[in-house]
Amino acid sequence: MAQTSMKSIASLAAFAVTLFSGFALAQDAGGVSPNVSSPSIASPVDPTALPEVESTAHDWPKMPPELSLMSSQCAVPSADLATLVPGLGRTVEKLGTTKKLRILAIGSSSTWGVGASSLKRNYPSRLEAILSNVWKGVELEIINRGVGGEVAAQTAARLLDEIDLAQPDMILWQVGTNDALNNVPLESFEKPVRSTIAEVRQRNIDIVLVGLQYTPKYARHEHYFKIRNLMEIIAASESLLYVRRYRAMEFIANTKANLSMMSSDNFHLNDLGYQCMAEHVAQAVVANLFVRRSDKSKALAGASVVARPN
Repeated sequence: MAQTSMKSIASLAAFAVTLFSGFALAQDAGGVSPNVSSPSIASPVDPTALPEVESTAHDWPKMPPELSLMSSQCAVPSADLATLVPGLGRTVEKLGTTKKLRILAIGSSSTWGVGASSLKRNYPSRLEAILSNVWKGVELEIINRGVGGEVAAQTAARLLDEIDLAQPDMILWQVGTNDALNNVPLESFEKPVRSTIAEVRQRNIDIVLVGLQYTPKYARHEHYFKIRNLMEIIAASESLLYVRRYRAMEFIANTKANLSMMSSDNFHLNDLGYQCMAEHVAQAVVANLFVRRSDKSKALAGASVVARPN
């Protein structure tokens, strides 16, 4: 568990520094703004692309420097990182009131940390350190429940039990890679994912989807494309924050050839890969909360204009 005392910070513009009343934002790791342009990268054309669906997704905001959490090694364009949607209501409430937040990280080997030099270097551990630095004064705990080799239906089958044990406020569900590699039929993938999302929401718990990983080994794997596209559709239709892990990793692989995020098996991540994964998830969550804060500020401003007497 990570816990830090509230620290006073120098006076800055309130909108840029305060995400919610009652806790301050800061970060000491060097970062690169996610609002960078993506160079042209040749990507395989997916002949089995599924139709697009309408989404409530927001454009990425211009993030203040103290909320730009990606290092130069892990920085990717915002469009390759995540879709931002209204949500994370329970997280907002917990950060603004109790100052306690419990996150359940669930998934397969990328969650557990296969390939990392130690479990302290897996993505949930790195993520806890990053978010504890951002959310000063918040008692944060991230519980790792990754099980290597699981497909979505298997994770879904144990997820509700894990919820009962952990009592989380937010769930980070890393999902899709093993389903793609095992050629799980689309319907057999989609059904447990959607039903689990519905059950989690009924319990008033926030859920974030973390997508498939990228590796050149499967760059033209047809079922990989199908599952990846279906993940986009599920996230859009369910209005969920979705971390586009595949696209983020692909960007780094194509633009930073001197960096390797893969372990010796060329499939599982190494320490840098897990660091980038943690930075990407952290940036997506913080940006989504920033968007929510911005929407609330605009709504309040609009209401004050309407209520202003002539």
